[in-house]
Amino acid sequence: MSGKRTDYISWDEYFMGVAQLSGMRSKDPNTQVGACIVSSDNKILSMGYNGFPNGCSDEDYPWERDGEGMETKYPFVTHGELNAILNYRGGSLEGTKMYVSLFPCNECAKAIIQCGIKTVVYDCDKYDGTMENRASKKMFDSAGVVYIPYSGTGRHIHIQV
Repeated sequence: MSGKRTDYISWDEYFMGVAQLSGMRSKDPNTQVGACIVSSDNKILSMGYNGFPNGCSDEDYPWERDGEGMETKYPFVTHGELNAILNYRGGSLEGTKMYVSLFPCNECAKAIIQCGIKTVVYDCDKYDGTMENRASKKMFDSAGVVYIPYSGTGRHIHIQV
């Protein structure tokens, strides 16, 4: 027996796990989206999750999905992808990769393209076919951003905190 470990997780499993764990910080009762930005040499550069902007209390804004305009979360929530971009305090994000638990909306796609992220690995594409989703994919295709569905092993990892 060589003693070499074979039970470790892959980089994709690791970074998607970080994105999903980050999403668990969100107080959104319906959709907890997390994102993790990674350098070409597999270093985590930034993370984010969906929530309200700094200084906007979770108790003072609505989390509802249905209702009239200001009665819903939509005008107020910052998505996990944008938070990961805004949380980055380094230099350029040119050529980096983003792992995200939900395929980016068209607004996040614009920010991803503008900051130079070149690859998006996504876990879920539950809004596939919607106008926003089609717009994201069209912009990614035009800008040369590769989007790859996550294909994990299905392994469950238990973390006790």
